[in-house]
Amino acid sequence: MDDGAIIALYLARSERALAETDAKYGRYCRTVAANILPDGRDAEEAVSDAWMAAWGSIPPHAPENLGTYLAKLTRRAAMKRWRAKDAQKRGGGQAEAALEELAEALPGGTDPAQAAEGKALTECLGRFLATLPDTERRVFLRRYWYLDGIGAICSRFGFSQSKVKSMLARTRKKLLDHLKKEDFL
Repeated sequence: MDDGAIIALYLARSERALAETDAKYGRYCRTVAANILPDGRDAEEAVSDAWMAAWGSIPPHAPENLGTYLAKLTRRAAMKRWRAKDAQKRGGGQAEAALEELAEALPGGTDPAQAAEGKALTECLGRFLATLPDTERRVFLRRYWYLDGIGAICSRFGFSQSKVKSMLARTRKKLLDHLKKEDFL
């Protein structure tokens, strides 16, 4: 079923919208949640929370890109669950490592998950991402938006670990310079 038809089901308040959403985007959103939450049950609950958020927000909102919208809702739900967990229970999830890497480029030692929520910083990050070459931008987003591990990024792009790590380090440096230029630091 195409996105327009799924959105029409939401707008008509048909419960079938949830089943169709899960059929089309379930695997994708479960991957987004699993990259943040190491416990599969928590990831599944985050996806369920995202479906309920979609149910509550469509209508009145009808997203232009349903997949991106659902991924955003899933990421938000997963990050909320991740932050609620005790630090010792976080286990081997990619979220902590990726956010620690990114913290060095964000202003004032602020918790990166909270800092990224600010509208001005979000707009600044958007402008920064627009300056990056396509591959560099995609690698950066896979690591810091989707919270993919280095190995997963290597597999996806066919790069060595050293190439991915150095690319990410250079991009974080560019981000730091960009934030300084825009007076965030």
